[in-house]
Amino acid sequence: MTEPDFLATTRAFYDTIAADYADRFSRAMDTRPTDRAVLALFADLVRAERPDPRTAELGCGPGYVTSHLHGLGLDVRGIDLSPRMVELARAAYPEVPFEVGSLFELPFRDGELTGAVAWYSIIHTPGERLPEVFAEFARVLAPGGRLLLAFQVGEEPLRLERPFGHPVSLDFRRLRPERVEELVRGAGLVMTSRTVREPDGEESTPQAYLLARKPAAARPPAVRRRPGRAVLGGLGRGRLRGPGRL
Repeated sequence: MTEPDFLATTRAFYDTIAADYADRFSRAMDTRPTDRAVLALFADLVRAERPDPRTAELGCGPGYVTSHLHGLGLDVRGIDLSPRMVELARAAYPEVPFEVGSLFELPFRDGELTGAVAWYSIIHTPGERLPEVFAEFARVLAPGGRLLLAFQVGEEPLRLERPFGHPVSLDFRRLRPERVEELVRGAGLVMTSRTVREPDGEESTPQAYLLARKPAAARPPAVRRRPGRAVLGGLGRGRLRGPGRL
């Protein structure tokens, strides 16, 4: 199958700027308390769901968010489209597994993950292709599994030209939270939280963080026997057991 042009363009862009990008953002978590709080909440929810909270950061870049999740106690690995980003992530965080992969074809079995994070990684996919990405997120999540999304809020894309002086360019697609929530629900997931904060520091747009959950499998109806007939004793309910911007 022929690879879409936007994937090849995105890969080439991040391969080119990888080293400079890693240098600039490797300490980003130190100065972003809201990011840390959102990730800590996500980690708590995932750990509460299963004792073996297997998680992935989907579009991990140089790996600093993946490493942060590892430090929060998650069994996490990073996936990124850019081989150069994956190379840098492996060198910087050898305790965490990283591999090359696409959001359109994740290297996980159906229902393998308890948690998935797409931290500013859906912003390079054309809008008409986003339902495919969200369907893939839903596929790899186990019932009760959690999805965390982060993205820039807005209507118009940002065209970034010659970042760090390199002769490359790429569109950063800003999104409306309402539109992303539609995609979440369209993939069969349930929204659980929405946070939007105002721009901080060098940012020019608000930042959104959405949490969603894959519905837990419903229990079968319980049947109580009475003389001469069977009565439904109640319908079972599914029960919960329990960074990258320029």
